[in-house]
Parts: sequence; C-alpha cells; structure tokens
Amino acid sequence: MSHRVYVNEQLQPAEFDETKDHNILDALDRASIESESHCRAGFCGTCRMILISGQVRYPGGVPLGYIRDGEILPCCCVPMTDIELRTLH
Repeated sequence: MSHRVYVNEQLQPAEFDETKDHNILDALDRASIESESHCRAGFCGTCRMILISGQVRYPGGVPLGYIRDGEILPCCCVPMTDIELRTLH
C-alpha cells in the first residue's frame, strides 16, 4: 500500500511505499524532498514536522524525542492515510 506525503504545500508529493520505506523520512529522501534529520531513530527530535492532515502511527511505540501536540517525527512513523506536513525550519 502507498500513501502520498505532501510537504510545505508542494505540488509533487513523496510516495510512501511500505515495500521500500521503513518510515516517512525514507519516502522524503527517495523523492529528494529536503528535510532536517540527525539520529534517524526518534531520539533527538531534529526531524520534527507539523502534521496538517492525515494520520500516522509509530510501529516501534512512542518515540523518545520531544514532540508537541500536532507534531510528528517522520524518522520513526509511517502514514496510515495520505498526509500533509509542514517543516518547522
């Protein structure tokens, strides 16, 4: 199953493909959509983004990195629907 991942209102979304991507950040990388990241494991919070619409889940459980309500860590979650994100930077 695949879901579209829109970032900062870009017209061309990334396509999350569960056969290729372990997380949303993988899909953004494959689509050459620039995003901040560091640990890529849910510890540092560098990759935080605002979830505008859609739903995600964390297959490994709640991450340790700090997130506020309405934010996600794309390095350790997967989309359950098409999603729209906004970067914090």
